[in-house]
Amino acid sequence: MKTQLERHENIMLRQENDKLRAENSLMKDAMSNPVCNNCGGPAIPGQISFEEHQIRIENARLKDELNRICALANKFLGKPISSLTNPMALPTSNSGLELGIGRNGIGGSSTLGTPLPMGLDLGDGVLGTQPAMPGIRPALGLMGNEVQLERSMLIDLALAAMEELLKMTQAESPLWIKSLDGEKEMFNHEEYARLFSPCIGPKPTGYITEATRETGIVIINSLALVETLMDANRWAEMFPSMIARAINLDVISNGMGGTRNGALQVMHAEVQLLSPLVPVRQVRFIRFCKQHAEGVWAVVDVSIEIGHDAANAQPFMSCRRLPSGCIVQDMPNGYSKVTWLEHWEYDENVVHQLYRPLLSSGVGFGAHRWIATLQRQCECLAILMSSSISSDDHTALSQAGRRSMLKLAQRMTSNFCSGVCASSARKWDSLHIGTLGDDMKVMTRKNVDDPGEPPGIVLSAATSVWVPVSRQRLFDFLRDERLRSEWDILSNGGPMQEMVHIAKGQGHGNCVSLLRANAVNANDSSMLILQETWMDASCSVVVYAPVDVQSLNVVMSGGDSAYVALLPSGFAILPDGHCNDNGCNGTLQKGGGGNDGGGSLLTVGFQILVNSLPTAKLTVESVDTVNNLISCTIQKIKASLRVA
Repeated sequence: MKTQLERHENIMLRQENDKLRAENSLMKDAMSNPVCNNCGGPAIPGQISFEEHQIRIENARLKDELNRICALANKFLGKPISSLTNPMALPTSNSGLELGIGRNGIGGSSTLGTPLPMGLDLGDGVLGTQPAMPGIRPALGLMGNEVQLERSMLIDLALAAMEELLKMTQAESPLWIKSLDGEKEMFNHEEYARLFSPCIGPKPTGYITEATRETGIVIINSLALVETLMDANRWAEMFPSMIARAINLDVISNGMGGTRNGALQVMHAEVQLLSPLVPVRQVRFIRFCKQHAEGVWAVVDVSIEIGHDAANAQPFMSCRRLPSGCIVQDMPNGYSKVTWLEHWEYDENVVHQLYRPLLSSGVGFGAHRWIATLQRQCECLAILMSSSISSDDHTALSQAGRRSMLKLAQRMTSNFCSGVCASSARKWDSLHIGTLGDDMKVMTRKNVDDPGEPPGIVLSAATSVWVPVSRQRLFDFLRDERLRSEWDILSNGGPMQEMVHIAKGQGHGNCVSLLRANAVNANDSSMLILQETWMDASCSVVVYAPVDVQSLNVVMSGGDSAYVALLPSGFAILPDGHCNDNGCNGTLQKGGGGNDGGGSLLTVGFQILVNSLPTAKLTVESVDTVNNLISCTIQKIKASLRVA
């Protein structure tokens, strides 16, 4: 028994010895090929420094981020980022934020004849390395590391867009074909497709392209204009009839050295054309600002979102903004030379047939419209800032009174635009009534606590028609107070008298005025008509609203105009888009449009208070009344102009 026990113990020890030898062999193999437990990379035997350990962990994290960048690129840009498909191609400095020299070899040349450096020279990584500003959400709703990855993609997109803008605004670029007279130019689609790959993916099926550019001299210096463009509120105020609403969604960089050089931000905007037959263009985009030389700046936009699907197309147009923007160059006299580029892709099916020629020619949302609006607004600001009173202003208004009157007129026109275009700037509920045609847009809203308009139920109705009259003739007729009785029921059947005239531009038609109708009886003088009119190379507007005398006295004394209740009505006049030849491409006559192809598109809009109780219900009779008012007004205008 003792011998058997020893034999059994010997067998157990032999098995344990074999097990230890196997473990020893495994340990030798592990020692020859060490692997880090944290990062999975090869390890060096012995003690490593803390810094080296952190670097290995960071290396593992960057590898994980690399895969996510490629996935995000496929999702949002529609194509992989070539520089990230090979880890060896990654930049070795400052975590990939290479705006200082541009990515993928991006460089550019100027429209001014000399190369423009792409360098942003952001020092310690101003752009992208700072955390998101408090209270500003990530641009596309991503969190954590994905925000940084997304921002890296937006930087690539911004650089590519800037390069495209510079090439498309070059004076002798092959991307534009000049007409025989040299005054007009058409976009060369084939050359564009050859030079550029789509930076935001291929054009969606069914979309059409519009591209225009325009150069103009503006009464503003480059720094002031850049600051205006980079501030959403000031941008909307500079283009009041075009920008219905604008917001800054995310600020990736505020720039460097206290300037806007290198500023990059994500914005949302609603761009409108003054007609209920053209849906508002809602777009989310990045805006990138770069100083290329002393007194030379470039600001570029490009969409980062395709837009809305077909189910949500109304009242917004499915569209996307390709690289667009402006080059601003200071001039010695305090003016600036501005070259503007507009490049869109949109779904034409949601546009009314009446306005398709206007949009396809580039006149509707083209570069000339931005330049014309900018010139008109800057001229108005220059007049307001001057201490001298215009000779046309035969009233004894103080400077504060003029400012209050202009602020009230600005709010009136803004409310008129929102009632015509149905943007989200104000809350409106659309009404669909079978007795009304498709070209008549009727909306309603309940006002309870807004002191700027009467309390109760407000009804807005608007439509657009073609009139075989030039834009200049139609504008002169509608703004003439002596002829107002031919179409306006508020005139009491006689001519009106201009009581106050505040000039807003060099032309007599750009002004804010107060009109008084002939009183039916001696005691009926409690209401005046506040009217704003303006005309530029792209559009003409006549907006008016009845206001009580007591409220206007407060405003003309320099008081707060926010508490003056008014409901605007008026007209917007656009060219019909039919040019004498095929080379229109968004270019109109510089003088403001005496000959606009023989016809105009007239938009008529009315806002009325149908019930002073916000809890009341809207009746069909109220809708029919407004519809008849618009139809009767259009008929009277045509009859007075002797057109069918």
